[in-house]
Amino acid sequence: MKLTSMEGKHVPQATFRTRVDNQWRDVTSDQIFKGKTVIVFSLPGAYTPTCSSSHLPRYNELAPTFHENGVDDILCFSVNDAFVMDAWAKELGVENIHLVPDGNGEFTQGMGMLVDKSDLGFGKRSWRYSMLVKDGIIEKMFIEPDKPGDPFEVSDADTMLRYINPEARDPEFITVFTREGCPHCARAKALLKERNLVFEEIHTGMGTGISSRSIRAVSGRSTVPQVFIGGRHIGGADDLEKYLRK
Repeated sequence: MKLTSMEGKHVPQATFRTRVDNQWRDVTSDQIFKGKTVIVFSLPGAYTPTCSSSHLPRYNELAPTFHENGVDDILCFSVNDAFVMDAWAKELGVENIHLVPDGNGEFTQGMGMLVDKSDLGFGKRSWRYSMLVKDGIIEKMFIEPDKPGDPFEVSDADTMLRYINPEARDPEFITVFTREGCPHCARAKALLKERNLVFEEIHTGMGTGISSRSIRAVSGRSTVPQVFIGGRHIGGADDLEKYLRK
């Protein structure tokens, strides 16, 4: 199997059959790439282990940092249909990435990355790679080595970020445990929003599967909100306000 870099060349012309508001919408390569700086990462299939646990989630996590460093869009390509890609995006809670269904493999074939995975019952699929595309021209490609199985060594989000900006800092992720109707929770969320800090909200209480015992187990407290930033326990709304002042 020969995997050749296309650096310096134009991306292939293809039309992608996507679903928007339960309606079919055709999207072309020009619409995706023209006049933009775009990161593409392509993978063998939706719902597959490495793709679901590592490849896609990390690009989603680092998306704000990529945007701060001049990237307009981040695209995940796979030889899957639109229904599969949309369902996968919902299951993983993807917020910052557009999943592009290359159902017929036309774009992937044009990239020279269409491979036969019939031994796994997959048929024709994409080899795993990533690339930085500027105005339709491929500036950089990271192609996984030709090894048995599904190598995942160079097409990851951190490798791409180091290429774009070696000095870029890993963002500190924020999680807030809240309960519906809690005024202190509302204040904590407002404090974060005032500073344009992106956070994940985890609801607790009846029907959520997360009890006060769970909160006590991770934070040492049973009250809400409980805020965590970059793996550090900050505390409640008053603690958060003091932390942000610093």
